[in-house]
Amino acid sequence: MTHPASIRRDHLSTALALAARGVPVLPLRVGKAPFGNCPDCAKNACGGRPNMKQTGPCTCPRPCHAWAAATTDADTLMSAAWATAWRQATAVAYHPAGVRLTVVDLDNAAAIIWARAHLPATRTIPTTRGQHWIYQGTMPSANGLRPGVDIKSRMSYARWLGPGRGRIAPLPDVVRTLAPSKPTPARPMPSPGTAPLGAAGGTCPHRTPAFLERGIAMGVERISEASSGIHATVYATFLAVLSVHGRCGCLTEDHTSQLFAAAQAKGESPRHCADAWANARVALGM
Repeated sequence: MTHPASIRRDHLSTALALAARGVPVLPLRVGKAPFGNCPDCAKNACGGRPNMKQTGPCTCPRPCHAWAAATTDADTLMSAAWATAWRQATAVAYHPAGVRLTVVDLDNAAAIIWARAHLPATRTIPTTRGQHWIYQGTMPSANGLRPGVDIKSRMSYARWLGPGRGRIAPLPDVVRTLAPSKPTPARPMPSPGTAPLGAAGGTCPHRTPAFLERGIAMGVERISEASSGIHATVYATFLAVLSVHGRCGCLTEDHTSQLFAAAQAKGESPRHCADAWANARVALGM
């Protein structure tokens, strides 16, 4: 019987080997779940960043943000801050979109039969209950698109179960169309008893409506053009828009919907948009 400590060392060795090949990895605990948020980042209070005064993605050394904690940096993986996680780890996960991949997670025999009838052949990896089908390309992640069928790509992680067999095929349109083609409309989360964003009927400081419209357009453009660090870019953009336009009452649900839609088009979930918006308001004392 293999000693548990050896299994944990094997997990770290696997993670280091994958990281050396450019695959972002992270440890998983019992139940194939990521390790819990650290106190500084609990409930995403940092907006995906170490604190409200810094910019860029969260640099907390602990694995506190699930898929966003995946890294290829060997020093981070072997750091003292991650030591406890590796001692308790039961598996290794990776961020598929970090290596331009999409995982079609087929959770049962019926899902596999459906995939064989409708999806092009590609690399397959056996799982506990089904198979992972690996395609080259990225798309938004989503669960429950069909019975037993999940998509793991952007803003998601998949358990590492080995290299699999077969040649990786390009991500087909039939897989892309499984996910919703349009972002789900999301509502901002204003504080109870306030005007749209905390205005109390004060005088609008904007000289012309074009000032606000330009600010929203710039925010949408900033999010849409981001090629990496989407999580942090969305939060920073929300913070910037609110700091300039959020206290006079002119910022409406239509404006925030434009920002939310841009974020969701880049792979953010409605829930994360709402959380990032709420965290930005808290940071500004709104």
